Order: sequence, then C-alpha cells, then structure tokens
Amino acid sequence: MNTLTLALSKGRIFEETLPLLAAAGIEVLEDPEKSRKLILPTNQPHVRVVLVRASDVPTYVQYGGADLGVTGKDTLIEHGGQGLFQPLDLRIARCRVSVAVRSDFDYARAVKQGSRLKVATKYTSIARDFFAAKGVHVDMIKLYGSMELAPLTGLADAIVDLVSTGNTLKANHLVEVERIMDISSHLVVNQAALKLKQAPLRRIIDAFAGAIAPE
Repeated sequence: MNTLTLALSKGRIFEETLPLLAAAGIEVLEDPEKSRKLILPTNQPHVRVVLVRASDVPTYVQYGGADLGVTGKDTLIEHGGQGLFQPLDLRIARCRVSVAVRSDFDYARAVKQGSRLKVATKYTSIARDFFAAKGVHVDMIKLYGSMELAPLTGLADAIVDLVSTGNTLKANHLVEVERIMDISSHLVVNQAALKLKQAPLRRIIDAFAGAIAPE
C-alpha cells in the first residue's frame, strides 16, 4: 500500500528522468542496461521503478500496475489518456511526429491532386486526424518498427513517425515533408493512487515541477 511504483521505459526517457528523480531525492540503484531485472530498487525503500515498453506505460498506470509513469505525448494520444491524471509536461525526450516520403516521391502533388495515400505508421490516431483535417484520403498500414522500409519496398507512399535528428531518414533516402506536432514526455499518475497516496505522490510531483528545465 505504501510503496510507490514508477513506470519507465529504457533509453532516452529513463536517462532524462534521472535528474528529475534526483530532485525528489530518489536514486535508482541499478543500471537497466546492465541488469536483467524489470523491477529496480531505489535509495528510497518505498519507491521502486518498473521497466516496461514505452507504449505500455499509460496502461500500467491506468490499471494500477504503477502509481505514476513518464511517457511521450505521442503515446498518450494513441492511448487516449483514460483514467490518467496528467499534471506535468516534463519537457524531456523532445522530438516531433512528422510525415516522411522517398526523396523521389512528389508528396505535394499527390496531396494536391487528392490522391489516396498509403501511410505506414504505429501512430494511427495521430496520422488519421492529421490527414482528415487536410481532407486527404489515406489507407492506413499499422507497423511497429523499421518504418523507413515501408516507402522503400513500395508498401506505403509515406510514413508518420517520430523524428529527432532526421539522420535515420537521410540514411534511408527519405525526406521529412510535414511536421505534425512537437513531442515531449509527460508525467502521468493513477487517479486512485492520487487519493490513497496523496502525500508521497505530491512530494514527487512538486519536486519534478521545480526541476523542469525552463522554456
């Protein structure tokens, strides 16, 4: 009952959350890249970290597998945000969701002529809303990885994916043609936990809020 469980995904979000945890006096005692454990202890006996897939963080928090978590805005939109209190934009793990195509594909002409585009993405809600607002008809193809392959193999005309530096697109002869939205990671909290564990959760939320990098 008194243990607080924080859901994080490995990689960039984990690394960029560490300074925020430090501001709350919390230090993760094991390196997730070196440990095989999925539940990591911290220097606070009543705080632990669970490692889950990035796309699963909102689900763990919504259903009480974790009391709070850190997840990207893209994941939250696809999840829908049901049952989650979202107190803070942490301004970490920044990137963008963009449309990309093969460098020899005339995207502007295809959109202007009202062509039906084949779009590969794992962000189907974001992509569908974006193209619907533009009045562009799309056939959505859901993929979970190696998105850049889709235009190269003829599976799709375009992809909608996260872009950080753009180097992966360039390496695969793709170009970014439209920026859909900027993304950063948010703190999400289980609504029941917010009532049952209000004091310890509020301490972490306030510490995170004080440590967020200013715009």
